[in-house]
Amino acid sequence: MWFILYYVIAITVLILHYSGHLSRYNLDWLVYVLAVTVFPAVLYL
Repeated sequence: MWFILYYVIAITVLILHYSGHLSRYNLDWLVYVLAVTVFPAVLYL
């Protein structure tokens, strides 16, 4: 269930990033937060 919630948040952030809403409100750092949270999973696999 946590994976589903994480994916929904990640997809939402990516859609907002590519549509330009994150840069409009200076929230581009959310993309970096998602990247940092994915990085340990990539190392584990």
